[in-house]
Amino acid sequence: MNNYFVILAAGKSKRFNKNIAKQFYNYKNKEIIDHSVEKALNSKLFKKIIIVTNNLNHFRKKKYPKQIRVIKGGKERSDSSLKALKYIKRYKPLNVFIHDAARPNFSSKLLNNISKNLKKNKAVVPYVSSKDSIKYKVKNQVFNLNRNNSLMTQTPQAFRFKELYNLARKEKNKISDEATLFLDQNYKIKFISGENKNIKITFLDDIKTSKTYFGIGFDLHKLITNKKLYLGGVKIPFHSGLEGHSDGDVIIHAIIDSILGATRKKDIGTYFPNTKKFMNIRSPQMLKPITDNLNKSNFFINNLDINLICEKPKVSKYRDKIINSISNLMGINKDLINLKGKTVEKLGLIGKEKAIACEVIISITKYD
Repeated sequence: MNNYFVILAAGKSKRFNKNIAKQFYNYKNKEIIDHSVEKALNSKLFKKIIIVTNNLNHFRKKKYPKQIRVIKGGKERSDSSLKALKYIKRYKPLNVFIHDAARPNFSSKLLNNISKNLKKNKAVVPYVSSKDSIKYKVKNQVFNLNRNNSLMTQTPQAFRFKELYNLARKEKNKISDEATLFLDQNYKIKFISGENKNIKITFLDDIKTSKTYFGIGFDLHKLITNKKLYLGGVKIPFHSGLEGHSDGDVIIHAIIDSILGATRKKDIGTYFPNTKKFMNIRSPQMLKPITDNLNKSNFFINNLDINLICEKPKVSKYRDKIINSISNLMGINKDLINLKGKTVEKLGLIGKEKAIACEVIISITKYD
């Protein structure tokens, strides 16, 4: 289908009370905006995804696929929306979805439902009913508004491109969403059920957390000949490998122990004992069920700090590969991972290049 997805992310987030725009704030392992980007990509519904921002430098470090375009936004929301519409006009789109970057919690089910309803309608807008009593004020007088007749509209909102473009380029007033343009002209909108979880994040308090936990992991293995060396899931060219019942990957083992510590789940030996079943198992296979359980329990990683303690090999040479490997294995942004190399000034087994150790500190948060 000839669909385009626009993410509006040019706001300054003055009410968010942080030194960072809310769309770039880390939430559930990734920036708030990247939840929407990922869902739009995974839906396979869109030819292109357009991000509208006033911070182009922030996006230059991101490695998005070619399907995603980042363009300069405007002063107001309506300005940014119109800029996006003008940009995608060259592609002759049939439909356009407009979405607020500050709504990261919409589901793929909602996205598919909007797309389905758009086949027979020129505008589709999700909504939820108000749970609160609503009043409105005219000058100094306050009046009741029947909440049974009120709708709280959400995004993504979807439209036939031609109709929305013609309305947007003629509009001179500030608008809070694109549905307003259709309503002002008495154009028909198909309103569908939205999702209560699909709130727009405005204040820091809108991101509810229950508690943050910390865990410490440590592992040490002896170096032996005639074995491959794996660190963080990466095969490292070296004259020796790490002795162990598994492949001896001290980084992954320490990460596992840190997760188990933060979630109060005993230790790695409880889950992977020295039995025939786990003989020569690759460490990424051990990490996967631990990470899967972390996600199922609604925990999200804030930070992973790794100290690799050895004389050789030198960490700096393989740092990026190891970080990328851990990022892929755990399904987290690589910006959440730090890897440092430490020596022990030639002291002990590690100093004599007969062993490698690793320690990890992890921070995780459980969201309500």
